[in-house]
Amino acid sequence: MPQTPQRHFVLLLKSQPQQVAKVEPFLRRINRLARLNKEQFNKLLVVTTEAVNNGILHGNKQDPEKHVTLTCDVENENLIICIHDEGTGFDAENLPDPLAQENLFREHGRGVFLMRSMMDSVTFERNDEGANVVMTLRLG
Repeated sequence: MPQTPQRHFVLLLKSQPQQVAKVEPFLRRINRLARLNKEQFNKLLVVTTEAVNNGILHGNKQDPEKHVTLTCDVENENLIICIHDEGTGFDAENLPDPLAQENLFREHGRGVFLMRSMMDSVTFERNDEGANVVMTLRLG
């Protein structure tokens, strides 16, 4: 009987900036199943790395007692990535415009903009356990 390929992947990360280095090998493993082209994979890598980094730095404030959980589900036509941190979340609708003149040379503040421009959908959720960023990329 043929084995069904794994379609749900989980990576648990400590709230330390160096943990971000684990994201790319994790996504490469998933890509064996998803078969994204180079451009799609690079977009996925950029936004997932950004979201994990935000969860570690802003969500969990590098608290060693907290974790960031990265989950990925490969469904029929979609790749769904969820980044969960144990922070309080933020209001994604009231962020400064990264394209406004006064923000063009700031070192921070482009992550959400990048996520929204590179993924097919992005949602931000808050609950009692923390905050989630859920991103969808259409396959094919």
